[in-house]
Amino acid sequence: MVGLLVGLGWALDAGFPLPPRPQYSPVVAAADGSVLHAFLNPTQKWRMKTELREITPALRRAIIYKEDRYFYYHCGINPLAIVHAAGRNLAGRGRTTGASTITMQVARLLEPKARTWPNKLGEMLRAVQLEMHYSKAEILQLYLNLVPYGGNVEGVKSAALLYFQQPPDYLSLAQTVTLAIIPNRPRALVLGRSNAAILQERNRWLRRFKQAGLFPRQAIADALLEPLDVQRHPAPARAPHLARRLVRQFPGQAIVASTLQRGKQTRAEDLTRNYVRRLHPLGITNAAVLVVNNRTRAVEAYVGSADFTDALSQGQNDGVQAVRSPGSTLKPLLYALAMDKGLVTPKRQLADVPTNFSGYQPENFDRHCQGEVPLDRALAYSLNIPAVRVLAELGVPTFTGKLRAAGFRSVARNDSRLGLSTILGGCGATLEELTTLYVTIARAGQYAPLQWTTAPAARLPTTGSRGEQKAQPAASTPAAPPPARGTTLISAASAFLVTDILAQLTRPDLPVGYETSRHLPKIAWKTGTSYGRRDAWSIGYNQEYTIGVWVGNFSGQGSPALTGADIATPLLFDLFNTLAYNSPNTWFQPPASLDFRLVCTETGLPPGESCPNQLIDYFLPGISTGQRCQHQREALLSADGQVMYCRACAPTAGFRRERYPNLLPEVLAFKEAQGIPYQRLPPHNPACQLVSGARDQAPGITSPLANTEYVLNKGEHQQLLLSCTTGNEVRQVYWYVNDQFLRVAKATERVFFRPPPGPLKISCADDHGRNTDVRVRISEF
Repeated sequence: MVGLLVGLGWALDAGFPLPPRPQYSPVVAAADGSVLHAFLNPTQKWRMKTELREITPALRRAIIYKEDRYFYYHCGINPLAIVHAAGRNLAGRGRTTGASTITMQVARLLEPKARTWPNKLGEMLRAVQLEMHYSKAEILQLYLNLVPYGGNVEGVKSAALLYFQQPPDYLSLAQTVTLAIIPNRPRALVLGRSNAAILQERNRWLRRFKQAGLFPRQAIADALLEPLDVQRHPAPARAPHLARRLVRQFPGQAIVASTLQRGKQTRAEDLTRNYVRRLHPLGITNAAVLVVNNRTRAVEAYVGSADFTDALSQGQNDGVQAVRSPGSTLKPLLYALAMDKGLVTPKRQLADVPTNFSGYQPENFDRHCQGEVPLDRALAYSLNIPAVRVLAELGVPTFTGKLRAAGFRSVARNDSRLGLSTILGGCGATLEELTTLYVTIARAGQYAPLQWTTAPAARLPTTGSRGEQKAQPAASTPAAPPPARGTTLISAASAFLVTDILAQLTRPDLPVGYETSRHLPKIAWKTGTSYGRRDAWSIGYNQEYTIGVWVGNFSGQGSPALTGADIATPLLFDLFNTLAYNSPNTWFQPPASLDFRLVCTETGLPPGESCPNQLIDYFLPGISTGQRCQHQREALLSADGQVMYCRACAPTAGFRRERYPNLLPEVLAFKEAQGIPYQRLPPHNPACQLVSGARDQAPGITSPLANTEYVLNKGEHQQLLLSCTTGNEVRQVYWYVNDQFLRVAKATERVFFRPPPGPLKISCADDHGRNTDVRVRISEF
């Protein structure tokens, strides 16, 4: 007997192949399983897949009692029902019926055909075949996914969401029975247009169910009193940008289970839309937001634009994936890497003076310099020049290599063309990449990609034996993804130090009005503004969440008001106060790999011989430099203090020792230009015949820029500026053009001259015999 059934099944499969599985409407679900966004299926129908867990006992009992009371007892066809229907039809008594079981209806819905006796026989064969491949639960699931509800609406889940705005397992008994009675008359009973007729039919069936004892009497009584005031609603359309992204990533999958939290997504969308609406008078039309759970790296809110439907502002562009200039948002990574290399510590003094980096002359955002600043202030105040100096010392390849390791795709594509401007936004980055970077800092330097989906959605099986439950029901609340294992991008020590700096409240990028606000969240954050004020960034984090915000225009048009501090940070604070207001009140703790030490306040280095002023600083034992402070150097002076001796020309007696500031030439030039007083060395002994050849103290030519072409207007007699930086002991410099002496000048003097056209060699020698050359080209028009 078993062999006969197996043979029959094989014959049916060979000559009567199973129809293709239904084409469902792609659905993106939230982490709790609710539908965030739904799309039409390829045949332009709303056919959302009803999962097994969504088929409630009430729905199952109502459908089976109404359509096929012997569903669990037959093998696809009900012989008694066929005989009974044939007798009624031949006798012409009552309504003509076809004795279709639920399985036979599934066969017809899978392959719609004209209702003829040959087609009816084909349905019976197909029903037997389906029963051999699917369990009863799966057949009922197929039926509920295919039943028509008028127009282009098919399936219980589609009807429940479009008319009741609830999934099937959230419906009341009255709503459940309403959906159970419509499929037999989808054209006559149209929800929203035939509510009165549907109400009458619903109550009639409720009374029949009462007589059959299908549901408790009180439940029936309550259902009879429930009104039916329903109309069709738009399909769910939350997180439109991420929904399209996931559907493209998982083609053909009926349900994509995202990590988004429905409540957070809704609030983030509303906050962003309302905030950008207030920015329109400033010429700012869009924003993007990404909210990440730091513990799991799961994305819990994703806002690609302020309004997806706003075509004028290009709202369908995805600001989370758009490549933009990151401004200053990469500086925390730079300083963390420099700490890991032992180059700096938080109190290490950095030069913040106009500097020429082989032709590249960066400026601070406010175009002012502060002379020398500690690293923590340079980062908190987002100073540009110190950051470029640190990048020059660290090395661009080292920095861009870490960006590649952190998933910065645009950097990976353009790595060979990137230079020192990278740290000021001279590379491309997305909000997704930047937010991932800050999640990495929040996770003690451990990098791993963000999590977008939970467990994959269950799929209907293609083969199986009768009674097998091949498609497992999804959990009512899908579990969050486990914490992703990462790779070490920066050390836990440098991650903590950067966080400690970014959590300071004494900084210029604190929005106006927030200084004493009780609504200021406890976060570490960094702002950024791209060149031309085209992009405003603000990215913040605590132990629980990282939130990234971009504000700007997709057209690339800038706005004078567009800065990270004034425009992006208020939205960041609103998001933290709304989405993470109940985060645990804990903060990052310093790792065991950190320690304290005393450093000189003048340099931030361990104290040397003459460092009376000291303070406490963090450092990384075994990594941070142990170089002693040399902010002052000893000089040998004549008895009257008018002449300085070098070791070669110092007399045997009649001199004295004094200490003078040991400043960088650039810092000296800055102090001279700003009129800042400092203790300057007296001139070197004029009687000394020794000429110093040290190249490291040679003058640095700051103008003109090396390897640059200058185009001058011939009629306006334009001139070229000559300027340089020198050591503390230099009093005079000598300028040469094409090896021809031009003039002598003070070390800090700005010299102008009329250059001849063509290639030029500009040379500068100081009064110690040290020389520097640059080459430029002069063109005239």
